[in-house]
Amino acid sequence: MPDYRLSGQKTRHKRAIPPGRKSSAPTSEPGESIRLQKLLAQHGIGSRRDMEAIIAAGRTSINGMIAKLGDRVAPGDVVRIDNKIIRLRQHNRLPRIMLYHKPEGEIVSLDDPEGRPSVFDKLPQMKTSKWIAVGRLDFNTSGLLIFTTDGTLANRLMHPRFEMAREYAVRIVGELTPEQIVRLKDGVELADGLAKFEQLRDEGGIGTNHWYRVVLKEGRNREVRRMFEVIGLTVSRLMRVRFGPIDLPPRLKRGMLLELDDIEVERLLKLVDLPKPQST
Repeated sequence: MPDYRLSGQKTRHKRAIPPGRKSSAPTSEPGESIRLQKLLAQHGIGSRRDMEAIIAAGRTSINGMIAKLGDRVAPGDVVRIDNKIIRLRQHNRLPRIMLYHKPEGEIVSLDDPEGRPSVFDKLPQMKTSKWIAVGRLDFNTSGLLIFTTDGTLANRLMHPRFEMAREYAVRIVGELTPEQIVRLKDGVELADGLAKFEQLRDEGGIGTNHWYRVVLKEGRNREVRRMFEVIGLTVSRLMRVRFGPIDLPPRLKRGMLLELDDIEVERLLKLVDLPKPQST
């Protein structure tokens, strides 16, 4: 059985790596130009939307000229953001994709006034790009987190219009009634709009604790917990086990990282209908 699955397809086993370990990435020959916002997103500077906003604000230049949306970058061009030169790779490189089994007690943020542990503390450090978290998990929620250096990929996985399914294992005290199950699947009204589970499956339990598997196609803040609160139940444990086409690897223990290899990255890009990065 594979360690994790991309849309039901088997993948090669890959050893889990401890926090801080890096892996190599392939290179290829220089190629044609590419749109500036797409290139910056692919290099992990930020999401495509962030890059478009920065360009529209006149903060980006190409070879000393203020850039505009739609401008293209070719090998040898000098790109600056706020007069800081952005070191762009002059070759084709697949994005890096890291899976992390987040334990409870860590935040998905770079800054925290309370000084709590951050999931970003576990990731390998990089000089020319940054890790982008695909979605969030709250402080008391565990499970699958995906990180990538490609802002375009992150946007494709997170944006509501692409409806990437999120699957969770949920433990509650007590058991749902048939009426409550129907209500959660039909939709309950939250402060920020209607929310519903696309799927809800009984996983059984021992004693007063009962487990369910739920699937939804959006990622609002504390959405699963709030849905159960609406019907008068409290979630005592919550774990994300799938995001889009990626399952949480069974052998990936809490606090461990696993980086996808090139074959798996290419397969994921194909599954979400994104081309391989163009050469620059």
